[in-house]
Amino acid sequence: MGFNEKLKKSLGIEGSYGKYLKPMASYTCANITLGGAGYPINLYHQQYLNFVEGMDTAVTGTLSMINGVVDAISDVAMGLITDRTRSNYGKHRPYIIAGAIPFLFAYVMKWCSFGVSSMGDVKLTFIYYLITALLYSTSFTMMSVPHVAMLPTIEPVYFRRTQYKIVEYMMNSVGQTLSFVFMGAVLGGTNMDNPSPDDRGKYLFCGIILALWFFWSPVLSFFTCPEPSSLLLHKEPIDWNYMFNEYRLVFKNRAFRQYFFVSLFNGFRSSFFSYSDQYFMISIVDKYKYFNVLNVISGCAEFMGSPLNYMLVRYKGKRISGTLLTPLMCIGIGMFAFMTEKTPMAFIYIAMILYNFGFSGPGFAIDNIQPDVTDVDELITGRRREGVIATFRSFVTKTINSFMTGILGYSLKGFGYNPKFQEPMYQTARTKFGLRLNFTYLPLLFGIITYILLHKYKMTKTDHETIQRVIKEKHETGHATVTEEEKARLEVIAGQKWEDMWIGSYTPEKVSVNDSVSE
Repeated sequence: MGFNEKLKKSLGIEGSYGKYLKPMASYTCANITLGGAGYPINLYHQQYLNFVEGMDTAVTGTLSMINGVVDAISDVAMGLITDRTRSNYGKHRPYIIAGAIPFLFAYVMKWCSFGVSSMGDVKLTFIYYLITALLYSTSFTMMSVPHVAMLPTIEPVYFRRTQYKIVEYMMNSVGQTLSFVFMGAVLGGTNMDNPSPDDRGKYLFCGIILALWFFWSPVLSFFTCPEPSSLLLHKEPIDWNYMFNEYRLVFKNRAFRQYFFVSLFNGFRSSFFSYSDQYFMISIVDKYKYFNVLNVISGCAEFMGSPLNYMLVRYKGKRISGTLLTPLMCIGIGMFAFMTEKTPMAFIYIAMILYNFGFSGPGFAIDNIQPDVTDVDELITGRRREGVIATFRSFVTKTINSFMTGILGYSLKGFGYNPKFQEPMYQTARTKFGLRLNFTYLPLLFGIITYILLHKYKMTKTDHETIQRVIKEKHETGHATVTEEEKARLEVIAGQKWEDMWIGSYTPEKVSVNDSVSE
C-alpha cells in the first residue's frame, strides 16, 4: 500500500479526494461566515460600544439581554419553520440565501451609527444599536439554524459527519483568521492603543469590508450544496400545543439532555471568558497593546488542537477530545487568576496557549455529538426533526452568549467599572475582584462542570450503528429486531422504555415488534 492510500485509510477517506471532499466543501463553505462573522464581533464590538461610542456597560448589557430574548424566539421559530418547509431546494437551503441579504446590511450597521451617537442622545443611540442587533441576530438565525439542521439530512454516515465537522472547523478558521488579521491590522496591528472615539472611521471601514467578505460564502453554499427536495413533505397543522409538544419531546431524549447541558455550561464558560478578556487586558494586567498578538497565538493554539481532536474522534469516540483536553483549558484559566501588571508576557502566552488548545476539545466533542442526537430523537418519535434539535444548538452558542454579555455588563457596573477610566491605577480592589470573577473564577467553575458532564455522555460508535440499523428496519418492516442487551443499551441512551418509544411500538398493519433474538 502506497503512502497516498495509507493517508486515505488513516483519515477514513474512500475513493478520490475530489469526489469525497467536494460535498463537504460545498456544505461547509458557509461556515466561513457562520463560524467567522462572530469572531471580530466577539473580539472588538463590546469595546467599540463602551470605549468608542461611550455606552455604559449596564446599557450595553440591557441591549444584549433584550436581543437575547428576541433571538431565542426567532431560533425556536426557525427550527419549526425549516422542519415544515416544502421546497424543490430542500427544507433548509432556501433560508441560507434569504438570510444573507439582510445580514450584509446589518453587519455594516453594527460598526457605525451614521451620526446617531454624535447627537448625544443616549436613548436614541440605544434604540439604533438595538435595531441593529435584532436585524443581525435574526438574519444570522435564518442562515445558521437551517445550515446546522441540514447535516443529518445530507450525510447519514456516523463517522463521515465527523469529517464534515473537521472541514467545517477549517472553514471556520479561514473566516476567523482572515477577518481577524484584517481588522486587527486596521485597528493597530501588534501595538494596539486603547480604543477611543477617534477610531470610529476605522471601525466603519472594517464593517464594510467584512460585510462583503462574509456575504459570498452562504450564497455559494446555496448553489453548490445538494439537498433532497422536500416538496412531498407531510406537515401536521401547527398550533401552540403542537409547538410546545415538539420541544417537550426533545427533552424526553436523554442523549439530548446530556448534549444540551454540556453545551450550556461550555457556552457559559466561553462567554464570560471571551467577553471580559479586553477589560482584563486593559484594567488588570495593562497589556492591551498585545491584544492582537495574544489573539493570534490563541487562534494558532486552537487550530493546532484540530488534528488531535479529529484522530481522537476517529479512533476513540466523539467525547474523548473533550474529556482529554478540558483539564488543559481549566489550567490555562486558573493561571490568569494570579496575573497582575507585573506578570511577564511569557506567563500570559503560556496561559493563552493552554486555554485555547484545551478549549478546542470540548467544542469539537459537542459539535460532533449534535447530529447523532437527531438520530436518537427519531428512535423516540419516528420523525426527522433536525430543525428542532438545531434550534437548541443555536440557542446555546448564540442566544446564551447574548445573555452572558448582558450579565457581564451589569456585573461590571455593579462592581464599579467605568469605561472612561481604563488603566489599573483607577480600579479599586472591589472592581478588580469583579473583573477577575468574570474572567477567571466563573469560567473555571463552568469549565469543571463541562468536564464532569462530558463524562456522563456515553453513546459510542457501536451504539449509533445499532440505532441507525433498527430505525431503518422499523421503517422498512414495521418492527425492529434487537437483542436484550441492545435494547437495554438503547433505553439507557434514550432515557425511555423500549415500549414507550416509536422504535418499540406495535404497528398493526405490519409485523409486530420482535424485541429480542437469540445470539
